[in-house]
Amino acid sequence: MEAVILDVLGKLAPGKSASSEEVARAADNENWRRLTGHVRNTARGLARQGRIVITRHGKPADPEKFKGVYRLRLPMEGDQLAAPQAVDAPDA
Repeated sequence: MEAVILDVLGKLAPGKSASSEEVARAADNENWRRLTGHVRNTARGLARQGRIVITRHGKPADPEKFKGVYRLRLPMEGDQLAAPQAVDAPDA
């Protein structure tokens, strides 16, 4: 599924996004509905790695906490990904 997601997103113009349905249909046009959960789980992993961005309402969403309708796109320069907060390191 990673390859399908990256292939679909790689064909889009910079800054454009794809729905989970579009990705699932690219994987299996006839039985795409059964793949939507797999798309979501795989997208979470790719977003954690910084390889894609999950968006809600056009803004980056935390891959651990997003709910509802979402879209996927490749990262763009200047993106501030909504990743889980790391513990602040002391100033060096």
